[in-house]
Amino acid sequence: MHMTIWQAIILAIIEGITEFLPVSSTGHMIIVAALMHINEQPFTKLFEVHIQFGAILAVVVLYRQKFFSITNFSFFLKLLVAFIPAAVFGFLLNDWIDALLENVVVVAINLVVGGIILLFVDKWFANKTQDSTNDMTYLQALSIGFFQCIAMLPGVSRSAATMIGGQWQGFTRKAAAEFSFFLAVPTMFAASAYKLLKTYNQIQPGDIQLLAIGNLVAFVVALLAIRFFINYLTQYGFKIFGYYRIMVGLLILLLWAIGVQLKV
Repeated sequence: MHMTIWQAIILAIIEGITEFLPVSSTGHMIIVAALMHINEQPFTKLFEVHIQFGAILAVVVLYRQKFFSITNFSFFLKLLVAFIPAAVFGFLLNDWIDALLENVVVVAINLVVGGIILLFVDKWFANKTQDSTNDMTYLQALSIGFFQCIAMLPGVSRSAATMIGGQWQGFTRKAAAEFSFFLAVPTMFAASAYKLLKTYNQIQPGDIQLLAIGNLVAFVVALLAIRFFINYLTQYGFKIFGYYRIMVGLLILLLWAIGVQLKV
């Protein structure tokens, strides 16, 4: 059964909600695609990669003053410095990462472990005071970039890793989250473009409509999700996302244990 428009919309909603939250979009894609019985379709994997462009565009639109300011040259240099570790390790370890993506147990365990960590993050970094990344040093940017590499392990969550890395460098939850969004743009664009170059010949004429709808839905939902997350995070912190990750990870393990075929 080929992906329908409604299935495309559902996956795009999941992508838009989870991509920038510290909950791992990978784990959610596994469950939803498997429950819709489209997880083994080659187009499903291509679709999940392609609709990241819609999510990226949401960040650029929300923070357009930052991205399109001609006086912000140092900001782009720091983004580049933070992006370099993921670019290097992602290229070198691409095949290993793809192999791990096929291992549902790895994804589930990382969801649970990451969730447990999020339960304590607010307490660990309660006294961080840098409320803006404008004065971020290049060393701080590089350090956050290395934290992002941890998210190459499926289920870790790129957002969670970079936000924790930002707080580790002294930034408040809000500032760390915003830099995580900024860093998502070059990181996700590079990863998505690389995957698409490898698989573009798999796109059939009838798939263009699904990809267009998916990107549009992911863009709109990501706009709303980012606004909600920043407001919620500033007031309440990470704990609820920790509990949620643990629940999702245990659900994946349960589905795997009872024999449901789960593949990314």
